[in-house]
Order: sequence, then structure tokens, then C-alpha cells
Amino acid sequence: MYLLSILCVASLFGGMLLFAGGFGTLAFKLLDKAAARSLIRDTFPYFYLYVLANSGLAAVLSFFINTTAFILLIIIFVTTIPNRQFLMPTINKAADTGKKKTWGILHGLSVIITVAHIALAGAALMYLL
Repeated sequence: MYLLSILCVASLFGGMLLFAGGFGTLAFKLLDKAAARSLIRDTFPYFYLYVLANSGLAAVLSFFINTTAFILLIIIFVTTIPNRQFLMPTINKAADTGKKKTWGILHGLSVIITVAHIALAGAALMYLL
């Protein structure tokens, strides 16, 4: 159970870091702007499902191992739900309707939340090690 917990949190941390820092950057570097935006928009729901599934499983696995790690993972899980269900569609709507200022603010918020999730996952991993 201990090893599975560490692997799950490490997968969560690495997956979020790769998607946020690598995938988006490469999409815009390798594809034209319209294709990159479409790809990013189409993959974000799956990214959030990955974060939900992985943080949920990691929380369950860490429940009996480390309370602090469990709480950090639950925070990631719970705060990902409104990101996926409300924030992401609102960002897309702002982009579709040309509301650049609204899009910028909401996108900035989503970036801050994602960076916070990565930091929380890293901290949870530290508590498990």
C-alpha cells in the first residue's frame, strides 16, 4: 500500500507537471495556433479527469499512511471538480466570445490553481517519503 501510494502521487505530480509545462508549450511550438488551441481545448477535460482519478486514488491509498498527504490530495481532488465543471467552460466561452480581458483573468486563475495543485502534489509526495 505504501509503495502504491508513492507511485500514485508521483504519477499525479509528474503528469500534471508534464501536461502544464510541456504539452501546452510543445503544442504551440509544433502546431499552428488554431490547431494548438483546438488540441489544448480538447485535451483539458481528460487532463482534469486524470487529476481527479489520480488524486482520488492517491488520497485513498495515503489515508492510513500520512494524514497530511491525505489532506493535500483531497484538496487537489475537491478543487479540481469546479475547475473542470465551471472554470474551464467559462474560459472557453470567454475565448469564443472574444472577451480577452475575462479570458486572461480566468486563464491566469486556472494557471495559479494548476501550479498550486502541482505544489500540493509535490508536498504530498514529500510527506509520504
